[in-house]
This record gives sequence, structure tokens and C-alpha cells, in this order.
Amino acid sequence: MPDIPSLFGGSRADRFDDIDQFVPEHLPGPDAFLDGHRVLDGDDHVAVHRVARDLFEDRGVYDVTFGYNLARLNLDRRHPEAGFRYAEDRDDPSILRAEFTPTTPFCPQSKTLTVGAFRAWNGLADRHDYDRVRVRVAPMHQQADAINAELDAMDAGDAQAQAETNDSTRVAGAPAGERDDEAEPGAVSLSEEFEAALNRLSGEKQ
Repeated sequence: MPDIPSLFGGSRADRFDDIDQFVPEHLPGPDAFLDGHRVLDGDDHVAVHRVARDLFEDRGVYDVTFGYNLARLNLDRRHPEAGFRYAEDRDDPSILRAEFTPTTPFCPQSKTLTVGAFRAWNGLADRHDYDRVRVRVAPMHQQADAINAELDAMDAGDAQAQAETNDSTRVAGAPAGERDDEAEPGAVSLSEEFEAALNRLSGEKQ
């Protein structure tokens, strides 16, 4: 779709930074959820945010006020204090922390958008390199505590489901030499069969 000049001058392209740019003055500062963790900037931020854009597109995480993919808010020069910032967890770099700052403290979409972002990141985990992505809304939002409490519960549930999946994988992939407590009575292991065959061969030679 070609850019249509604005009535107030300039085109749509003039209002947005490029997806490959990291422009700190057009981004929110890291807040409480990222404090003390390795905040991403430069190319690291850009790489993660490109993935976010693709995931949000596939899952339909759109800001209905502006009518665009939520990741585009980071690039919108009209709202330099809004969007996502990211950090890798200081104790476990396989966990990505994503903090969303809405355009206003009373943004009615904040819960829907952060829940949508959480589900996009963790529902399409095969599309990125993180084991888990935790999402929170910045404390400037008037309902941050309630929204983050719900996200915290979702985060705990996702971690438990992942742990159960890992446990199932370990059971399914247990070494063949380990004894199965539920094996049928009288069952003979492969090692016992092999030993019996060797004994038979030894007897034949004698």
C-alpha cells in the first residue's frame, strides 16, 4: 500500500522508524520488571523485536486504536514513550523478559495486548531461541498490579506445563538398560537373553 500524505504534512513513512533501527529516544525506558537484568539494546533489541513482529502478525496481536501490529508501536515516533523493552533474565538467560509500556496510564487494551503477546511468544516457542518469555505491563498503568497478577499466574502455569513436558520426555527416552517396574512378570531383558546365548555357544564348543 503506497504512503498517503498526511493532511498535516509528511507521509506515513515519515512517522515510523525502520524495523532495523534502534532509536533509544523513541522507546520507553526499562522499568521495574527489567531492573537488574540484561536489558537488550542495539542489534540485540532489533533482532528480538523483529521476531515479536512476526509472532504478533501470526497471532493477530494488533493495537485496534491505531490499526496496526502491536510491534509497530515501538517504531511510531508519535509515541516515543510507548512500546516494548526486553531483557534476558540475570539468573537464566534462556528466559526473556518483555515489558510493555502503553501510550497512556488508562489504556483499556493493556490487558488484552499483554496477554496476547504472552500467548504469541510462548505459543510459538519453536520460532525463537528462548525457553520461556515473561510479559508484564509497566507500573505506570493504573491497573498494572491486577494485569501483572494475571500474567504472573499465566507464567507459572506455562512453566509448570513445560516442566511436565520435560518429565514426559525423560520417561519416554529412558535408557533401555533401566528396569521398568511395571514390566510384565517373567519378562527377560535383552542383556539376559544375550548372556544366555553366549552360554549356549560355550556349551556347544565344549
